[in-house]
Amino acid sequence: MITKINTLIIVLFGLIFQSGKAQYISVDEGYSAQYLVENVLIDSPCANVFNFSVSGGNFATGEKSYGYFDATGTGFPFENGIILSTGKINNAPGPNSFVSDDGNGMSWNGDADLNQALNISNSINATVLEFDFIPLGSTISFDYIFSSEEYHGTATCQYSDGFAFLLKEASATTYQNLAVLPGTTIPVKVTSVHPAISGGCPAQNEQYFDAFNSTNHPTNFNGQTKVLTAQADVIPGTTYHIKLVIADEGNYRYDSAIFLGGGSFNFGIDLGIDRLIATGNPLCQSETLLLNATQTGATGYQWFQNNIALVGETNPTYLVSSEGEYSVDINYGTSCQTTGEITIEYATNLIVNQDTFTLCDADSNQDGKTVFDLNTIILNLFTNLPANYTVSFFENSSSTTVLPSFFTNTNPFNQTIYARIMNIQGCYTDYPVHLVVNTFSTSIVDEEVGLCENNPITLTADSGFTYSWNTSPVETSQSITVNAAGTYTVTLTNANNCSKTKTFTVTASGIATINEIIINDFSDNNTITVDYSGLGVYEFSLNGTNFQNSPIFSNLNEGEYTVFVNDTKGCGVVAESFYILNYPKYFTPNGDGINDTWYVKNLQKRNLENSTISIFDRYGKLLKQINSIYEGWDGTFNGNKLPSSDYWFVIELTNGKIVKGHFTLKR
Repeated sequence: MITKINTLIIVLFGLIFQSGKAQYISVDEGYSAQYLVENVLIDSPCANVFNFSVSGGNFATGEKSYGYFDATGTGFPFENGIILSTGKINNAPGPNSFVSDDGNGMSWNGDADLNQALNISNSINATVLEFDFIPLGSTISFDYIFSSEEYHGTATCQYSDGFAFLLKEASATTYQNLAVLPGTTIPVKVTSVHPAISGGCPAQNEQYFDAFNSTNHPTNFNGQTKVLTAQADVIPGTTYHIKLVIADEGNYRYDSAIFLGGGSFNFGIDLGIDRLIATGNPLCQSETLLLNATQTGATGYQWFQNNIALVGETNPTYLVSSEGEYSVDINYGTSCQTTGEITIEYATNLIVNQDTFTLCDADSNQDGKTVFDLNTIILNLFTNLPANYTVSFFENSSSTTVLPSFFTNTNPFNQTIYARIMNIQGCYTDYPVHLVVNTFSTSIVDEEVGLCENNPITLTADSGFTYSWNTSPVETSQSITVNAAGTYTVTLTNANNCSKTKTFTVTASGIATINEIIINDFSDNNTITVDYSGLGVYEFSLNGTNFQNSPIFSNLNEGEYTVFVNDTKGCGVVAESFYILNYPKYFTPNGDGINDTWYVKNLQKRNLENSTISIFDRYGKLLKQINSIYEGWDGTFNGNKLPSSDYWFVIELTNGKIVKGHFTLKR
């Protein structure tokens, strides 16, 4: 039993060990340069390659900086291929558990051609694989990944080993570097391909960066690029020399490696640039494109669309009339075949959904101009606008100045602008777009209304519109009846479907109560103040026509008045009469029946008829005391006429007020 258990444990351990090793790439140093090029990198009977050489680190242990790698079952993007490193390739397999930085103190030189290609002067520890080839087709390409220990922390922003794929005609002296970012001349390096580094630097060409690696990774490198493709145009039948080189820059620390995809070196033909919407050069509707794959020495052709053989299409040319991925297999005898590929897309046949857009003039100046959101217009202009199409607007079809996203029409009421597809060239004419601005020119004035003693009132909006009140439920008549204070709004819409809002502010109100009329008379400036109460806002008048906001009236002459208090919300008017009293400033006792006596009028109108009036000469001598409103002073004392002069009086009113003054006797 024990023996069986031990045997089971041993088997399980072996399976676990094998499973663990399958997570990581393996390397093999035992292959020649010719084998690595012919049987790994190219692996094609079409290959015409020769003059192979490889060089790298001269390690005392005999280990190499180049060789074959196998990534079967690891999740690494390449199943196998060639590895060129600035250190021992035996340190390249995962896990990513230590820093590989071989090559110190061993006189391992750099490479002059690499220095020139990268515009540096201090490369060391160079590994170089070179060979010559004669292409059958007009293009070559191969896939690669750049991995490095220098992908760590802020060092990513500053340090990078260098590598280059250098190509030239064999007789030429100048190389072309193929290890550049697509569509540019920027060399692929740690510092040129990375995400944003916290505390370090912004992202650089992040779309080509794959990942920073955790411990459990197929390789022992801190990070790597995505799979990139090196490619070049070549002349069929011409001998070329290619030099694949990688080296440390400045010092031996932190090794890097190039992984070349097995079997990815292709000799193909150039069928032309892809015709894509994304690059702005698709074919237009109904347009055709003649693809020409003619090659000297070719014995046969077969065209494909979307990987399906096109029946009967075995000529060197093919006329494209629909979109798809097109390829052609070109045979040279029975054992050699090259390919060419091109992707064709067609511009969408745009269908106009709506080309007239109407808005109402939104401001108080109803001049037929308003702001149009052109981004919203784009969403409604076509029924089938692809998401990656760029549309801009122009004031006329010959203009090159793009209109702003929020555009105010420059022609009042009606203007035509033009929509232009910006990122697809040659397939579309400008689309006219009509902007219409309607107005609501009628002046609408808000109203304040009083709710008199909570009696229902009717609110009536201006006539000639359709209506929507903010009531619940919504009322749509011109008038509504309300019985509560509050704010009521109605939206008025005219025949142009433009609207304005009218606000009725309804406040509780009512007719005023006059509590008292406070009179200040017997003076040079007689005044009254109306003491009132009530719910409303009131205005005041002494003639019932001309009203004022203040309850105070000044400079009143003696006599009878009526004060009117009006509720401004229309709840009514209350009125009350009063008298202003004053004394005569002179009298003329000459017997003509006019102004012959001095007395104070209208005391009885104010219930002051029992007041006492005492008259004195200038020396203070009491000349007369009057106790009846019907009695006056005739200007005599003890039957004798007093002379013309000023005389003084004291009036003791029954309300407690004492009035003093003087008047003139004229004869």
